[in-house]
Amino acid sequence: MSTKREQVLDAAIEVLGTGGSRALTHRAVDRAADLPPGSTSNYFRTREALLCGLAERLEQRDHADWETLNRALGPATVEHLIDGLALFVTHATTTDRIRTQARLALFGESQTMPALSESLHRGHQRLRAWAVEMAAAVGVAAADAGILVDYLDGAVVHRLTGAEDGKDPREAFARLTRALLD
Repeated sequence: MSTKREQVLDAAIEVLGTGGSRALTHRAVDRAADLPPGSTSNYFRTREALLCGLAERLEQRDHADWETLNRALGPATVEHLIDGLALFVTHATTTDRIRTQARLALFGESQTMPALSESLHRGHQRLRAWAVEMAAAVGVAAADAGILVDYLDGAVVHRLTGAEDGKDPREAFARLTRALLD
């Protein structure tokens, strides 16, 4: 069961992901969360605080999704890593498309908000360290795992913008992963 704070953040993700940066207001989040006016402001007094909270919530949900998607694959193997990367890209651009669009909107907002930029950077570093650890379990060097993470980020953006829409990302991840292992 989610807390009221998480309910507010999840509604904010929905507003930002469907309407973009201009749609994100405290009032819009209150409406989306079906909460009384002022509820969002009780948790996040400023827009910057709300955006920083959003960044943290997105990281939590990404981590949980990655765990769920990869738990079903079984023990760590190169094939499971490849499958997990491809599944995550597909999930992020279909089932969780709105959440991914919200994340991309945060990147734009972070250009003028140092606290948000720092929050996004910290979150990315934590997720990257976790990915490096997972890749190392199948023999991918840390520097090379960073390349996989960068490619994953790019694959998500390209699929969202329609450049790779509908294309199965598994083959590209397989080629890249195997090249990094050679």
